[in-house]
Order: sequence, then structure tokens, then C-alpha cells
Amino acid sequence: MTAVSEAVTSSAIRTREATVRRFALTDTIFRTVTRLSAILVLVLLGGVAVSLIAGSWEALSKFGFSFLTTESWNPVTENFGALAPIYGTVVTSAIAILIAVPIGIGIAVFLTELCPRPLRRPIGIAVELLAGIPSIIYGIWGLFVFAPFLQTTVQPFIINLFHGIPGLASLFAGPPYGIGLLTSSLILAIMVLPFITSITKDVFDTVPAVLKESAYGIGCTTWEVTRRVVIPYTRVGIMGGVMLGLGRALGETMAVTFVIGNAHRISASLFAPGTTISATIANEFTEADGELYTSSLVALGLILFIITFIILALARYMLLRIDSRTGA
Repeated sequence: MTAVSEAVTSSAIRTREATVRRFALTDTIFRTVTRLSAILVLVLLGGVAVSLIAGSWEALSKFGFSFLTTESWNPVTENFGALAPIYGTVVTSAIAILIAVPIGIGIAVFLTELCPRPLRRPIGIAVELLAGIPSIIYGIWGLFVFAPFLQTTVQPFIINLFHGIPGLASLFAGPPYGIGLLTSSLILAIMVLPFITSITKDVFDTVPAVLKESAYGIGCTTWEVTRRVVIPYTRVGIMGGVMLGLGRALGETMAVTFVIGNAHRISASLFAPGTTISATIANEFTEADGELYTSSLVALGLILFIITFIILALARYMLLRIDSRTGA
């Protein structure tokens, strides 16, 4: 019996050792694969940055810092400046986010707190379907339906409404073209709305029910629960949704190209035609017949890359500040 017990014990020990070795091997493989994946992301990011810098070096070396401060864009004389596309990109993206964020958060609050249960899924699916519509469809709809509506109805009303008011008169001045910075901003707002709404709704669903029930139990209203419990608990996720929407707005090409007017000039009026970095590249890259012309377009891509990086870095810094204040 002793020999049999020892044999059984020895077999069990060998089995456990084999299991431990197998687990150690799989854990090592998993750790290595995940580390290589993270390194691959950094390598790809660095490769994109190096390619953009190399491709834009000729334009940057010739124009220098004036490339960022010059409005002129003349392929005939090979005089290029990125100020107008930068202005259009920043203005349209900022307006789109200012419009989409409160609406998206409002829809998410309605779906999670106020909407009757039978309607939650249909409305949620309808919002998410907006994200699946190709951007060129938004552009065609904006050019043939939305822009004429703005030209004949909304823009004349706004021009007459703010006529003679300092500041606002120049902001909404000029003939009602229909297309322009404001039109493209509204299209971008519609395009980024489902991303912000879906992510915000998902993070709202992660709030523990006991927190909201406790707030309701002490007499808080829905607005107070949303403001003081739900949003503070999910601020990181909300910021992630906003940044995802902002990244979509900054890089959107086809829809903006259809409705912005593609004019390389800066105007104080939101009704005036303009251009963005992505629209300029899409419109002119196939026509770039000189090295300097091509290099200038690549330089625009580098600028868009830097703008996106700076915005994401600022967002991360803001989140760190919020977390530090909360901890204090």
C-alpha cells in the first residue's frame, strides 16, 4: 500500500508540475504577444511621423515658419501656405463638437434615465445606424438637400436677425451661399453625434445602480443625479467619446469636401466658403505635378497629425488634473 501511495503521490506531483509549466509557458507567450502589440503600435506611429516629415521636408525647408502663417495657396507660382486649411479645420471641428457634445450627452441621459424601456433599443439602434452611413452619403445629402435648405431658409433669416449687431453681424455676414464653414460644421456634428452618444450611453450604463438609488433616496432629482453622480463617475469615458468624435471631425474628408466650398481664404463669416486640411489634400493630391506641390500637401498632413496629437495630449492632461483634484 505504501508503494502504491507513493506512486500515486509522485504521479500527482508530476501532473501539477506539468500544469504549472504549461501555465507559465502560456503566460509568457501572452505577455510577449501583448508587449509586441504595444511596441508595434509605437513603431507604426513613429513610421507615420517619419514618413510625413520626410515627405514634407522640401516644403518646410523652403517656406519655413511662414508656411503656417501664409494664407496664399498658388500652385502656378508655387507659393503655398497652410493658414487657411488650418483655420477651416479648427473652426469646423470646434463648432461640430460644441454642437454634438451637449446633444449626444442629452440623448445618452434620455436613453439611460428617462426613456421608456420599449423605446430604448429602437432609439439606440437608430442612433448607432448613423455611424454606419458612409461619409460620401453625408456629403451628397449635404450638397443637394441640406445646403439648399440653409441657403433659402436658415441663412437669410440669420443674416437679417443679426444685421447691425457688432460682432455677430460680421460672423454671419455675406450672401447665403448654402455651402461654407457653418454647413460643413453642421454636417460634421451629425456625423460625430452617434460616436459620442453611443460611448456616453455605454459608460452611463456602467454606473452602479446603488449610487443612483442612493441619490434618489435622499431626494435628488434626475438632473441632480445626472450632474452629481453619473457624469462625475463616467467623466473619463465621456472624454474618450468626445475625443473620438473630435478625431473623426478633424480627419473627415469627403463630406466636408462636398459642402465647404474649397476656397483657400480666411473669412470672419461662417457663411463664407473655406477649406480644411483633409479637403485640400483630397482635392489636389492627384493634380500635384511638382515635388514642391506634393511636399506642401504632405506638410498639410503632418500639420493635421500634430494638431491631433496636441489635442489628445491636452485631453489626457485635463483628465489627469481632474483626477488629481478629485483625489485631493
